[in-house]
Amino acid sequence: MNSAVVILFAAVMIIGIILLVIISVTKRAPRRLDVAKYQERWLTITNSVSDDSASLQLAVLNADKLLDMALRERGVAGNTMGERLKTNPKAFKDLDAVWNAHKLRNRIAHEHDAPVTKQAVQVALRSFKAALTDLGAL
Repeated sequence: MNSAVVILFAAVMIIGIILLVIISVTKRAPRRLDVAKYQERWLTITNSVSDDSASLQLAVLNADKLLDMALRERGVAGNTMGERLKTNPKAFKDLDAVWNAHKLRNRIAHEHDAPVTKQAVQVALRSFKAALTDLGAL
């Protein structure tokens, strides 16, 4: 009876090791992004920026949306952009800058007549661009 327990334990260990090997081999690597697609969309966003408040706000909204799309395509877990940023903080060289840009987007989206300066938008756009570069989208 004692040898049967040892054999059963050894079999369970071998099966466990085999399962770990299978899981590690089939584990999906982060998906590569279509850089040309992201560059085209980024140029559309930056070329749309003018001095009027509406275009500034729209540029931030679209840049945030583009970053969120890249995170989703890379397979980052989370239901919202904020959750995705929290899930993958080491993906960005300057996470604080990305958060500040996203917070500007939230103010624009949720506050009626949120004051937005051209300088704040330029800083946010630089942060979004750096984040997209960090993800391999640009």
